[in-house]
Amino acid sequence: MIENHSTAPGPGRPKDPAKRQAILSAAQVLFLGNGYEGSSMDAIATEAGVSKLTLYSHFKDKEALFCAAVKTICETRLPRRLFQLEDGCRIDELLLAIGRAFLALVNSPESIGLHRVMVAMATQNPALVRMFFDAGPQQLLFDLQQLFAQAAARDLLDIAEPLHAAEHFCSLIKGVQHFRLLIGYAEAPDDETAERHVEDAVQLFLRAYACKPEA
Repeated sequence: MIENHSTAPGPGRPKDPAKRQAILSAAQVLFLGNGYEGSSMDAIATEAGVSKLTLYSHFKDKEALFCAAVKTICETRLPRRLFQLEDGCRIDELLLAIGRAFLALVNSPESIGLHRVMVAMATQNPALVRMFFDAGPQQLLFDLQQLFAQAAARDLLDIAEPLHAAEHFCSLIKGVQHFRLLIGYAEAPDDETAERHVEDAVQLFLRAYACKPEA
């Protein structure tokens, strides 16, 4: 069940960034440790060291807080600046940088924990699962889609369907290893193995989508 609260923030009242960050950090700890249903707004406020009034002045309900926590995890490990296509940039180097950051994100304890929570919630609260996907994975796909569309327009990549290419890129980077991590079958790869995997995945992606030389 999704917890709601009717309290609205006061008009024009400034928010304290430090308290917002404390709330997000507490939410991540409790959502990952206790699951979504097992984490109340009371417990999150206590963990963050703020009052319930302060918590609700930043986030209208637990649903909004959960989505913000997911976005924070993603944006911290995969900042939006990575998807900027600067003039003169090498597309292979840009894809390597994104691939490294994305693999580190999906293999991180926070991401693995969130995925496990969502699998557990899939039949109980499908609306929450959709919100999780929209707040995290869908935003990444959107950023990649825009990047690949720009790269195609500049003749850096030969991509007719940027969204499909974004899905292919994510699947290549995650690989089977991510599933092993999710089910606890294996540990995260070391830095050398992870780097080799990203390089292989990017090379494979470029073989499929690199611009072909004109005859």
